[in-house]
Amino acid sequence: MRIAIIGAGAAGLATAKVLLQAGHHVTVFDKAPDVGGVWSRTRRYPGLTTQSPKTQYSLSDFPMPKSYPEWPTGEQIQSYLEAYAAEFAVDSTLRLNTEVTAARVAGNGQWTVTTRDGTELFDRLVVANGVFCEPAVPQYPGLDKFTAAGGRLCAGTDFLDVEDARDKYVLVVGYGKSACDVALAISRVAASTDVIARQMLWKLPRKIGGVVNFKRLMLTRLGEALFPYRRRRGFEKFLHGAGNRLRRGMLNSVGSVSVRQFGLRRHGLVPAGQMEDIVRGAIGLATEGFFEAVADGTVTVHRDRTITRLSAGAAELNDGTKLPADLIVCATGFRQDVPFLAEDVQQQLLDERGNFLLYRQILPADIPGLYFNGYNSSFFSPLNAEMAALWIAAHLAGALDLPSVPEIRQAVTQQVAFMDAVTDGHHCHNTKIIPFSMHNVDEVLEDIGLNIKARVRASHWFNPVDPAAYRSLTPALLERLASAQRLRPAVEPTPLVPEVERLDADAG
Repeated sequence: MRIAIIGAGAAGLATAKVLLQAGHHVTVFDKAPDVGGVWSRTRRYPGLTTQSPKTQYSLSDFPMPKSYPEWPTGEQIQSYLEAYAAEFAVDSTLRLNTEVTAARVAGNGQWTVTTRDGTELFDRLVVANGVFCEPAVPQYPGLDKFTAAGGRLCAGTDFLDVEDARDKYVLVVGYGKSACDVALAISRVAASTDVIARQMLWKLPRKIGGVVNFKRLMLTRLGEALFPYRRRRGFEKFLHGAGNRLRRGMLNSVGSVSVRQFGLRRHGLVPAGQMEDIVRGAIGLATEGFFEAVADGTVTVHRDRTITRLSAGAAELNDGTKLPADLIVCATGFRQDVPFLAEDVQQQLLDERGNFLLYRQILPADIPGLYFNGYNSSFFSPLNAEMAALWIAAHLAGALDLPSVPEIRQAVTQQVAFMDAVTDGHHCHNTKIIPFSMHNVDEVLEDIGLNIKARVRASHWFNPVDPAAYRSLTPALLERLASAQRLRPAVEPTPLVPEVERLDADAG
């Protein structure tokens, strides 16, 4: 088949690699000039690093260079993904600097894809544009007066050069990892750096107590099992039953260590509730050096505050405080957006609250020929995307035995309801699966009928999950699909689809 993939981030590249190996003709579109998605040089803010350590953020059959630090920089991750594309010949499929303006149903599962170069027909479409593709930037009252006086307001992903903050009064809006990353980088050159935090969030130390790498708690199957999943198996039943007190104690003890380690009580930055509530906000890693900057006054955090109005050279907060401001960087989250899909398709794809109705975070129940990848943001995003790519390859080959369409719809509705309950609605419109990364991997592989050995999975209960353990699954699936193809009875050959078929711009 000829398959179009929109997006050249980790999910798009992993999908292209697997589908190429499965014998398909692939074209990958991206509006950026380079691969990498969130790691592209066009949106890489100063101070950007991974949240997960390099081993856990790697693709299964392509380890990161040994020279990389435990938490690689954004530039290093982009270079890694570029090398991955070259290693597996995905670079030959790329059309960079090419924005998809429309993708339309053409019938029989086929799609037309329109760019500035024209419109082409594809047999299937994979959307991998990323769930962090469109920054959500507040439009404050008085913004026109602020900018007329020379002020600048921008998204974090549009702030690319720390020198733009030199000797300026800077406000960073937000308290997630990206806000703290960019605030720390800015504080080294700015006249002042104030963080406007609407809500305090629990932060995990990279080294708990300064000793234990956080991956040994949170990036294990045991760490994931500390949070209640909708289907509990084995030891999970104990943890959320007779062992509930033990489970809560394990999580909340990390919170107590964090409060002491970061001096949160001294700075008035202790979040409400307990560490077990972390899943209801954002499970974020603390930026190395951020709380030290708070302690020495380089960074000031205004907790439980929002900006209510801007004026020339200043911002007013909801408690009446006025702060000098030349630059406002908004690390205020993202919209999950697919503007290239027609309105009628979006109505089938989204519920009334904008949640993506995707089975296994991949398949819309009622839209033939359309798949999503990367809509499973997690601590192991590359691994989750890679396993989703295997699922797509198996589905394209007719090798999945899935429930009926009504059953799929019901399963998706139940999944959204569960995530609403457990995360208090903080699941990025059903595109974030944290903290249930490995549950998703298991379910995807269960559909395919593949998995790694049980003893290896068992080792991941107490040791950090290693994506390299899954490297044998792609060749295993490809061999299975090839064997099935060899066993099929001979049929009349179908006409070949031209490698590039140009259509009128309004086709489809």
